[in-house]
Amino acid sequence: MSRALPRPSVSILLSLLLLGGLSNLAWAHAILMESTPKIYATVTGPDVPIHLRFNVRIDGSRSRVELTAPDGSATTLSARQDAPNILECNATGLKPGAYKLKWNVLASDGHMSKGEVPFTVK
Repeated sequence: MSRALPRPSVSILLSLLLLGGLSNLAWAHAILMESTPKIYATVTGPDVPIHLRFNVRIDGSRSRVELTAPDGSATTLSARQDAPNILECNATGLKPGAYKLKWNVLASDGHMSKGEVPFTVK
């Protein structure tokens, strides 16, 4: 005689498995938790320190930070990794205008994530 799980137990078990799988997907990518400059901030130039903090450890050697100037020209910034989840750069000689900081990072689980931080230099 075989014993089956009661229906409520099966539903609960399936729900837990589904939630467990979705929670892994939610943490599969690096998420920008904090930035300097902040999104849509106005900062004083010409030199702007850049600080990007992520929710997970990232591979700094395979990550990129690019700055797009008001005229559309793009420059790859040299990023240093002072902590496992932080990238820092310095943008120098910035003229007044709207800039876009684009980041592309490799999370510790192997997933690439990207985003941008628009800001203005006054």
